[in-house]
Amino acid sequence: MKADISSPTPRLLGVDFTSAPSRKKPITVAHGRLQGSVVRLEGMEELPTVEGFESLLRQAGPWLGGFDFPFGLPRAFVESQQLGQDADTVIAEVHRRCPQRMAFRALVDAWGQGRPAGQRLIHRVADQAMAGISSTSPLQTRYVPVGFMYYEGFSRLVKAHVTAPALRQGDPQRVALEAYPGLLAHELIGHRSYKNHEGPDRLLARKDMVDALEQGRTRLQLRLKLTHAQRDALVDDASGDRLDAALCLVQAAWAATQPRHGLPESVDPVEGWILTA
Repeated sequence: MKADISSPTPRLLGVDFTSAPSRKKPITVAHGRLQGSVVRLEGMEELPTVEGFESLLRQAGPWLGGFDFPFGLPRAFVESQQLGQDADTVIAEVHRRCPQRMAFRALVDAWGQGRPAGQRLIHRVADQAMAGISSTSPLQTRYVPVGFMYYEGFSRLVKAHVTAPALRQGDPQRVALEAYPGLLAHELIGHRSYKNHEGPDRLLARKDMVDALEQGRTRLQLRLKLTHAQRDALVDDASGDRLDAALCLVQAAWAATQPRHGLPESVDPVEGWILTA
């Protein structure tokens, strides 16, 4: 008999996603298990290709993962473009109209040009439902190209027939939830920067964050269990990708213990929701 995915101990994944993975900038995956209130990091995996990511999604369950990319688009944009009324229809229509992701950028740009300044890269409700912090709009396709992450990431969840609670029903043994490591990072160290730089201030921020994770000093009330080598690897990674994957892993572990995976009773079927928001 297969294990019940609602059990507090499924195999857990924390995925720091990039829309254009490479050896220099791979998709980073934290693997772990939840034992009581302890999240044990079992290993880190780097996926330098989208094919590797697709293979990860096809791995047999039960598993539950927190994925750092948007699972939906702002409703106002979806309705203005008549993209559909549910997440599967929207991503399918986006890909039908935009066979390449640069065409998706063009679609967003054309829509934004007809709107007032400051109202072009609008947010979802969940993006602004977090105290003291806001995630990047899924319509942003430059700088931090979150829109491309939606385009490349969510389409592959659908293709792999993965369940995304409140959005789509797939294989109940493979469950994906939208995570946002920046939310947990903000709780741990406030607005301090911790990645994409070798500077001593960011090294100290990563060290402080790992200390807090190990001690369980968050409202999620979970402790991250690390070996000495794992701890050093998280702190020493100046990109922050490994730490972001670990943050997603802790958010996934929390979801594994919650009714409805911690999602609100009502979730917009085209926008989705962010874990722990």
